[in-house]
Amino acid sequence: MGLGGISIWQLLIILVIVLLLFGTKKLRNLGSDLGGAVKGFKDSMGDEEKAKEEGEPESLSDTKDTPETTQAKDAEQEKERS
Repeated sequence: MGLGGISIWQLLIILVIVLLLFGTKKLRNLGSDLGGAVKGFKDSMGDEEKAKEEGEPESLSDTKDTPETTQAKDAEQEKERS
């Protein structure tokens, strides 16, 4: 008995069928895409931890401009253009 009543032979048969349906190239691409996504997730988690240690805001929502700050920035830009 394997996982939940599925034997190793049944799992191997399912694997062979999946290989025949999708081919090794598509499965390889799927695996590399999944690996890239996991790596990106780990990198972003590491960046968040570094930002916490350095005292930076955790997300972009913390640095979002309010209408007042946006108006002030626009006014400064207008003064610079003049």
